[in-house]
Amino acid sequence: MELKNFNTARVPRTNVIIPQAMIAGNTIYVSGTVGVDPSTGKLVEGGYEKQVIQAFRNVKTILEDAGSGMQKVIKTTLFMVSGEDTSFSVVNKVYSEFFPVNPPARSAPQVMPFPSGILFSIECIALI
Repeated sequence: MELKNFNTARVPRTNVIIPQAMIAGNTIYVSGTVGVDPSTGKLVEGGYEKQVIQAFRNVKTILEDAGSGMQKVIKTTLFMVSGEDTSFSVVNKVYSEFFPVNPPARSAPQVMPFPSGILFSIECIALI
């Protein structure tokens, strides 16, 4: 099976060493993706919910540019800064908007603060 790093220019890379995704056969593994605004290259303003929405948009773009899509996601891991969404109300709302039918499996650990004001990160596994 061929392994291939994947990056799209339509989403700013947060780390030039780590690819946005790795493609292995017909599966894509998307690295932790945050709420960076593609037009500015900076973290979106407006707090936790805005970062969650933008992170999901960025994952959607990465998947689509790799030949996949949100409907092909089979597993997500959501990393939420502890205390930001204790009832999961924000993330559940956004999750249901991006996965309105047949949502993928999910885990959502609470984490210590990320650097640079990042409040949320998502990674996923999808079919191509």
